[in-house]
Amino acid sequence: MTSSELTRQLNLILRGTVEVIQQEELKTRLSSCLKEDRPLRVKAGFDPTAPDLHLGHTVLIQKMRHFQELGHEVIFLIGDFTGMIGDPSGVSETRGVLTKEQVQANAKTYERQIFKTLDPQKTRIEFNSRWMQDMRAEQVVQLCSHYSVARMLERDDFAKRYREQKPISIHEFLYPLVQGYDSVALKADVELGGTDQKFNLLVGRDLQRDYGQLPQIVITMPLLEGTDGVRKMSKSFGNVIALEDSPEEMFGKLMSISDDLMIRYYELLTSEDLKAVRKNHPMEAKLALAEQLVARYHGSDGAKQGKGDFEQRFRTREFPDQPDAEVVLSPADFSNPEEPAMGLVEIMVRTGLVPSKAEARRLIAQGAVAIDKTRQQDINFILRLEPGHHYRMKIGKRKYAVVRLQNAVG
Repeated sequence: MTSSELTRQLNLILRGTVEVIQQEELKTRLSSCLKEDRPLRVKAGFDPTAPDLHLGHTVLIQKMRHFQELGHEVIFLIGDFTGMIGDPSGVSETRGVLTKEQVQANAKTYERQIFKTLDPQKTRIEFNSRWMQDMRAEQVVQLCSHYSVARMLERDDFAKRYREQKPISIHEFLYPLVQGYDSVALKADVELGGTDQKFNLLVGRDLQRDYGQLPQIVITMPLLEGTDGVRKMSKSFGNVIALEDSPEEMFGKLMSISDDLMIRYYELLTSEDLKAVRKNHPMEAKLALAEQLVARYHGSDGAKQGKGDFEQRFRTREFPDQPDAEVVLSPADFSNPEEPAMGLVEIMVRTGLVPSKAEARRLIAQGAVAIDKTRQQDINFILRLEPGHHYRMKIGKRKYAVVRLQNAVG
């Protein structure tokens, strides 16, 4: 094992992470595993509380894929037992308890969806009911003895509900204990989770120490923003890109995200070199991202279908009957009224749909401006106006303007 291999693995493991507890422990344990030619045992848990997964869930799945690419053992843990309890993380009231049948039905869809990203030959699937359903009452009592109520109330969401005198059910305290015990049962070296899972992940470290195991390294990943670019991806916010969306719908949603969010999706959902991505034109980079992700979940034919539909609907869609702005130019607007012409940047500012010339230049360079359905990417483009012609301008995804000469007819 060379130091360069250790560095290579650490770089990929740490890509996109929010926090590693503790990073030195990770480096030490990874170094030992490489020397001994044995893989790290990496665990991530998913409660099947709903039948469908979305791209926000795949942030963890992509990180698991990174570990697979590095030769480590990945355990996809389906929390069919914890799913019946309900994760109290980030909620302001007690979740409704799901039935065993509901959880099992949802779990079946997870197995189908995760292998669009993970290598099925290198993925170990576990259900935490395997060790929890036969646990005797005295073992449950013993497990509960490892944590105090005071420690549980250190958790932000519990503490907030307690201060606000909102009810906290006893069974909710079991959730972090059971999730922590999963790490004991699986002898996990690493556990992955979202930032909202930090308390639960740390309980796993504590319980592993109590049960005589080396405490797992905790790696938290960010909560992926949805298509609105602001709030975390969630069905309740209506900003979800679901794994089982149609190819056309998934492609269109991916093309609707901002350029900044696109880079974040590249970082968290792919293994692409971000420096290379940033060198590409934003529109081309976004098309490549959409093609890659749609192909992952719908195959290459699905990606072609999605791209074709996008180009048909969004690049050539009809101009609206009521544009957002109209620019009427008179002879006084031109240095040579006999040959009326004006720079595209100046025209865009006159529409009132962009705040400045700098923003106009940025949009043109990004390929986000079209005149009469022809995209313009030259920031120095001069529009030569013909009498009687209405020039239809599209700015960004949803802004439209008409430009014409004052003496144009109709």
